[in-house]
Amino acid sequence: QKTQRGIGGWLLPVLYAAWLYLDWETPARGGRRSAWVRGWPLWRHFRDYFPITLVKTAELPPTRNYVLGSHPHGIICAGAFSAFCTEATGFSRVFPGLQPSLALLAGLFHLPVYREYMMSSGMCPVSKPALDFLLRGGPGNAVVIVVGGASESLDCAPGEQRVRLHGRRGFVRLALHHGADLVPVYSFGENDIFQQHRFPDGSWLRHLQLRFKQLTGFAPCLFHGRGVFLSHLWGLLPFPAPITVVGEKNRPIPVPHRPLPTAQEIGHYHGLYVDALRDLFEEHKVSCGLPRSKELIIT
Repeated sequence: QKTQRGIGGWLLPVLYAAWLYLDWETPARGGRRSAWVRGWPLWRHFRDYFPITLVKTAELPPTRNYVLGSHPHGIICAGAFSAFCTEATGFSRVFPGLQPSLALLAGLFHLPVYREYMMSSGMCPVSKPALDFLLRGGPGNAVVIVVGGASESLDCAPGEQRVRLHGRRGFVRLALHHGADLVPVYSFGENDIFQQHRFPDGSWLRHLQLRFKQLTGFAPCLFHGRGVFLSHLWGLLPFPAPITVVGEKNRPIPVPHRPLPTAQEIGHYHGLYVDALRDLFEEHKVSCGLPRSKELIIT
């Protein structure tokens, strides 16, 4: 019996290690999504806790591919996760025939077991091979990129409407390379679900955060939410603030197919994207609970 227990103790890890070796490239080759996982009842409870709402403002025909820029990052991308990695907000019903893939830090897909869950939800590495694979796979693919990245999470705070977009043109180059239309997406309320202690620019603590982010890809945010049982106590549970995920208000930005886009072309479509994001924010900010005087800050 001891021998059997000993064999059982190491056999499963060895088998999984072998599977991991053979399956290593799968995240960059379209992943392995599961309609069952995306439809878990758990995600409806997650949606209702805040609550999170997906608002459709334009048709996204499945005859095209799309690159969706998601803003802002916030602490945990709750709005983007609910809208694009689950069916809790009804993405497949609202945009029939379209398959969303939320791009995350590639290093996360090196984590055993957790990578299986991420792939089953429709997540993919934010790497050129992974995104190229999806956008080459025929029409009906919507790649979702959180353009501000982890650095943007260091700027988030309740009431803050700030995104990092200047100088971030890789997603536009990707869209031109594949002729995929651009769609800005804004999650109103994303920054309101946690309180963050923000260190001043130029301080040694801010420098330490940025250095850590450079080395690991993760931004070490110092944040807190509410307690599990008493909302006024410190804890890590998000505050139940409404999140509204809204996309391009009229139509996607049509992008031509340019296998080798020039800097001028990239700059032109980046400018169109910035303007469209501003228009989207202005169109929906009041209905999403912001004062008319609130402006979107793009850095």
